[in-house]
Amino acid sequence: MKTEIGLRDYLSTRRSIPAFQMCEPGPEKQEIEDMLKLASRVPDHGKLAPWRFIVYRGEERARISAELATMALAAKPDLSQEMIAVENTRLTRAPVVVAVVSTAAPHFKIPEWEQIMSAGAVCLNLLMAANAHGYCSNWLTEWFAFDEKAYPLLGVKPGEKIAGFIHIGSPQVPPTERPRPELAEIVTWVGEEA
Repeated sequence: MKTEIGLRDYLSTRRSIPAFQMCEPGPEKQEIEDMLKLASRVPDHGKLAPWRFIVYRGEERARISAELATMALAAKPDLSQEMIAVENTRLTRAPVVVAVVSTAAPHFKIPEWEQIMSAGAVCLNLLMAANAHGYCSNWLTEWFAFDEKAYPLLGVKPGEKIAGFIHIGSPQVPPTERPRPELAEIVTWVGEEA
């Protein structure tokens, strides 16, 4: 079946492009909505949709990045000029950044851990959806994903967590391969010998 071969080929070569190696063009609003629909098609025990998206585009990325830089400098006044420059570009390295926000919460039937893993699956699906639309992508977290003081600035509500920031754009350079684990190091066989 051609679809399976195409998907197998894609998965065997899937790579991320570093966010700082992305450039315009980025996806238009309709493309982003298409990507988010695809990203939402993940295992979701109980149909809770325990995640949501925040899309950062345009000049707001620069404003938020500048405020993140101010927060980083307040926490570490001795930041180097190089790191201040990095902080000032946190959300501007790619044309579009999508926060995947985990809304996992206690539930009478669905373990919170399963809800959290569903948000992780959304992140991976969004990477692949961006690639399917012809863009490169990268899943990052970085310090502000874990600093709840940054959450109001980012649009994250109390009780929510950031599963990842998916950076989407066009590649400035071709992707390079990186070492992958050997199966013998990560697989345990139980039962009959293969």
